[in-house]
Amino acid sequence: MPIETYQSCKIPVIKRLNDYQVYRISPNDTNRLAIIFDSSNSENSLTVCLEIFDPGGATPPHRHNFAVEMFFIIQGEGIAMCDGKETVLKTGDSILMPKAGTHYIKNSTNQRLYTLCMMVPNEDFSELIRNGIPEKLDQEDLQVVTRLNPLAAML
Repeated sequence: MPIETYQSCKIPVIKRLNDYQVYRISPNDTNRLAIIFDSSNSENSLTVCLEIFDPGGATPPHRHNFAVEMFFIIQGEGIAMCDGKETVLKTGDSILMPKAGTHYIKNSTNQRLYTLCMMVPNEDFSELIRNGIPEKLDQEDLQVVTRLNPLAAML
């Protein structure tokens, strides 16, 4: 069976760990966001980021009028709250926050919580992040995101 090809197919956008731009939205925030993909580099209305919560850290309760937001727990444990409903999240769990649902994620441990966060459509999320305070991934962060290839952390 022949494979259909489309004229609009482009070379995919590839990002390396050292390409990620890391921010803390506000000085007192207890989470950092490393932008992986957003509308500035993907030609799509989305935001994909690594979100790192300090021990006990949380996002403030908030909502998105048009976007859904997904979190995949890479490492750690936390609590997700959406419209008054609370659930525990552990490594390997995922949660999808519906549009217009007031929600937050909280790290419930004394270790960092690492999540992959995706928001579609972008709804100015990446612009909010980029207007924050520039940060860097530290050695602990690099060890977590490169644990399948420990030598990559040295690059």
